[in-house]
Amino acid sequence: MLDHLRIMLNARLSRIDERGASAVEYGLLIAGIAAMIVLVVYAFGGVVLNGLFQSTCSTVASSAGTGGTC
Repeated sequence: MLDHLRIMLNARLSRIDERGASAVEYGLLIAGIAAMIVLVVYAFGGVVLNGLFQSTCSTVASSAGTGGTC
């Protein structure tokens, strides 16, 4: 009887350990994806956003007919 309880307890503890390891792995995966997003935004953000804002501003200024500058 004690052997059966010991086996059941060991099986339950091993599943708990695996859950913790999975959580750590998913956390590392999410951290890696977040780091890649930050890197891409930092590398291309200034060039893309600056050009996008300039073209939008010039389009709005020309369609408004006020002759404003950006």
